[in-house]
Amino acid sequence: MKYQIFGDKLPIVTLQFEAGESIYTQSGGMTWMTDNFTMETNMKGGLMKGLGRMLSGESLFMATYTAKASGAELTIASSFPGEILPLELNGTQQWISQKSAFLCATPGVNLSTFVTKARAGFFGGEGFILQKLDGAGIVFLEIDGTVVEKNLRPGERLKVDTGNVAAFESTIKYDVETIKGFTNVLFGGEGLFLSVLEGPGKVYLQSINVSGFAARLIPYLPHRD
Repeated sequence: MKYQIFGDKLPIVTLQFEAGESIYTQSGGMTWMTDNFTMETNMKGGLMKGLGRMLSGESLFMATYTAKASGAELTIASSFPGEILPLELNGTQQWISQKSAFLCATPGVNLSTFVTKARAGFFGGEGFILQKLDGAGIVFLEIDGTVVEKNLRPGERLKVDTGNVAAFESTIKYDVETIKGFTNVLFGGEGLFLSVLEGPGKVYLQSINVSGFAARLIPYLPHRD
């Protein structure tokens, strides 16, 4: 399978298949395709896995598209301004990503839920349920805004504003930290908590915090008196 990512801040990914190759995405995720695919919609993994995906921001049902001939093309668009990030999994890696980051993947990639520990879930900005990706194949993630890659050495720590952590390898330790100092808390504008990532492993950060972005829009939305 070949792919090409187009677009600037509202990107799409076009996938070109050999006969028999497949991709799966959430129901309704396909944007356009050539007329040589079969489509199968199911809960992929059963009811419990489907419900788990719903908690992590995806749909209950997944659609699998399989090419009937070589050269078949299918395009999937992002749903928010940002970037599309391809990750190739080799069967031993595990990645943790933010809610709703999953765009599509080859059948060998498993999408499931990742439950954070209580403190990180309460105060980390992403909640208890994140997405876990493992298996072998390629997966495409939606990143909000601009993506930045960081490679943390063993014991190296990175402090990130809540909501700006896009994805990280499972070797990364994820926790939260309270901002110290009454003046910092009251007037610093950063909230009470920061996400703390500790290496070793790779981290992808995103420049937009969707929750913060939505909060900035609220004053401009029409409302009833």
